[in-house]
Amino acid sequence: MHQDPRQNHVVFEVDLEREEARRRAEVVAALGPHWDPAAALRDEEAAHDLLYSGLDAEQQEIYDRLVSAGVLPRREPGRAAD
Repeated sequence: MHQDPRQNHVVFEVDLEREEARRRAEVVAALGPHWDPAAALRDEEAAHDLLYSGLDAEQQEIYDRLVSAGVLPRREPGRAAD
């Protein structure tokens, strides 16, 4: 931050690339050394499968319409989370 002598205001600059790198490093540090991203993805997939299992005919129809409309992602084997 510095005063621009030609103007009567302060110039404030932030390096967003550096701040994003710092933020990501903090997130990874907060997750800790035992965080397993592959296991987290498997758990997320299992939770999604459980959430949408056992739907009755009406619920399945609504689910299919939501998928067709792009509201819910289409489920495909091995699909990574967005």
